[in-house]
Amino acid sequence: MAAPSGKSCEAPQTGWVSPRSVFGIRFETMARPSLLSTLSTEGKSVFIMPSETLHITVYRHSVFYSPLIATIAAGFLREEGLDATYFPKPRERNQYEMFRLGEIDIMQAAVSTSWDPLSKGIRDIPLHFAQINQRDGFFIAGRPTGRPFEWKQLEGARLLADHAQQPFAMLKYGLHLKRVDWNRVQMINAGSPEEMDAAFRAGTGDFVHLQGPAPQQLEKDGIGKIVAALGEVIPPVAFSSLMAMRDFMDTAKAKAFMRAYRRALRFVIESPADRVAEVEVDFFPGVSRDVLAASISRYQKLGNWRLDPAITREQYEVALDVFLHAGIFKERFPFEDVVVPPPA
Repeated sequence: MAAPSGKSCEAPQTGWVSPRSVFGIRFETMARPSLLSTLSTEGKSVFIMPSETLHITVYRHSVFYSPLIATIAAGFLREEGLDATYFPKPRERNQYEMFRLGEIDIMQAAVSTSWDPLSKGIRDIPLHFAQINQRDGFFIAGRPTGRPFEWKQLEGARLLADHAQQPFAMLKYGLHLKRVDWNRVQMINAGSPEEMDAAFRAGTGDFVHLQGPAPQQLEKDGIGKIVAALGEVIPPVAFSSLMAMRDFMDTAKAKAFMRAYRRALRFVIESPADRVAEVEVDFFPGVSRDVLAASISRYQKLGNWRLDPAITREQYEVALDVFLHAGIFKERFPFEDVVVPPPA
């Protein structure tokens, strides 16, 4: 099916990304052109190389964010004449300083990240212009006991939980919806997702709370079994999105990015999971293609992504409901102070 731009949503066969690493070391797209970037002049091939570079940083790297990854990995961005750097935000750096210094153009984040500065009266902050995920992307995996899972089993159990602000707030809200007594769950803070995974593999905890593809890898290794998905419990919500400074929104670069991003959305929604995994596998060193495909397939079935990238007021308000329930904030922040329409 044709993408809204009129271009195919199928990834160019020659689009290519060279992995540098993950979690702290940058990925960069390399100078190999796609089929649509070549011309013939007097019988010779002339390559049209990307003329500008977008600097993209992310809070997290996971197949949960496949629309953004595919924008680069599938070659859609390159077909718009743009190259890109893609790297996890260094923990010691402040994202607002990075924007102010011109080190990044776009950041993968969540609308909730804007509420803390707004609560302090800071208004010159990046705005969220496109949604990535409309569902919570965390799974709960348990030990392979063979017993059917019931949510009440979490009471009295040891749960390795992601203690970052939004995942923890969403977990609390999800358990509330399933009538699980939060105070009876033994929450374990093992640190980063990698440290949580390692701790579970070493025998710590009865359950673990992770994004794909980590729990799918646990299943393949026979160490864990996915027993629940928070995205099946929590209503559609403004979970993760892309943000940039206001002056970026009207640029030709922003509009070119959105054309590529819309094609990537269609690609990850409508393509077979194995095809998406094939395109993205170089972004996940050490993870097999079948594990990636299993994770992508689960997110597709969950309805995690949608073709319209606009962040809706309804899903924004659900995110606020979650954070008010968790007691993190005491006030509701206006939608218009945080969200803008996608660059057109």
